[in-house]
Amino acid sequence: MRLAVEGLRQLGAVTLGAVTAPVGLAFLLVALPFAGRPNVGAAARRLARLEARRLRLDTAALDALTGTDGRPLRYVATRVPVGLLGGMVITLIVFGAWQGGQLAWAWIRGDTFDGMARSLPLALYTGTFGGVLLFLALTGVVGVHVLERRLALRMLGPDRTEALERRIAELAESRAGIVAAVDSERRRIERDLHDGLQQRLVALSMLVGRARRGRADLLEQAHQEAQQALGELREVAWRVYPSGLDSLGLGEALAGVAERSSVPVKVACDLRRRPPMAVETAAYFVVCEAVTNAAKHAGAELITVEVREEGSEEETVVVVRVRDDGAGGASPAGGGLSGLARRVAALDGAFEVDSPVGGPTTITAVLPCG
Repeated sequence: MRLAVEGLRQLGAVTLGAVTAPVGLAFLLVALPFAGRPNVGAAARRLARLEARRLRLDTAALDALTGTDGRPLRYVATRVPVGLLGGMVITLIVFGAWQGGQLAWAWIRGDTFDGMARSLPLALYTGTFGGVLLFLALTGVVGVHVLERRLALRMLGPDRTEALERRIAELAESRAGIVAAVDSERRRIERDLHDGLQQRLVALSMLVGRARRGRADLLEQAHQEAQQALGELREVAWRVYPSGLDSLGLGEALAGVAERSSVPVKVACDLRRRPPMAVETAAYFVVCEAVTNAAKHAGAELITVEVREEGSEEETVVVVRVRDDGAGGASPAGGGLSGLARRVAALDGAFEVDSPVGGPTTITAVLPCG
């Protein structure tokens, strides 16, 4: 079924390209005498963008071209013959379908077709010959579509050196973000240990010292302080790295987050297979930070967590979406959310925060598994 849909899509793209080819030819005949003018370059870029959309190509590199760049005009001139070739292939398919329909109708009615009498050998011969021609015509459609895509990528895509420079810049930025995120995590752990656990242990030590002088009620307080200190120590350890993530998987780890939350959390985790550990870890921390922010700052009454797998087997992504019904107004530049954005960017993922004032807040992370 998917193959048939893809075939129809390519057939439609080639057919539309055959229609736009004469338009491009007419544009060239009118515009070539004025090729150096910015308006001509801008019009050629608009035509090239339409062709890129027809072929379902990314137009980011094309948008970066200026109106005076000559590549869009050269592309329009180069693709005109390819579009006309596609039109010839489509014409052959239409003519063959019409001839086949006429022959089939004549066979059903028992009439002659172009002077040929009805016979089984003739039907087998024409059917086989027509099938071979149809296969060749459909192969031509695929070939024209592939040729058009390669032509557009070669002439409109970014220069290889520019692409490498851009990728190096992205890697350098993501590396700096990782360092900053790690430092931020270390500072937060230090604050948690210093402001929370350390103070409780000091109080526990003082209570034990006073209890040594024979007061039983102080022993009870010391026991309670010890239990709270253990709970905070366990919470800090889970913030550093959730040990259950290795053995139980992302779904069970997120269920633990929901249990520890002071706000009701609904978790829906739909993964066909376990993603890479780095993706699982990033998804876990995205959910943890989003749930913590919603519980502490948004005044939410319900938090919904959705984790699902999208894409094909070759290009799979894990989409993490956390919604809350709180007051909204969350800033992506905040310490916690900006750290999450850097963590997601380190995996070449996408991170988005939608939090209008008054709510609701939706945090989305798209994590590639490749």
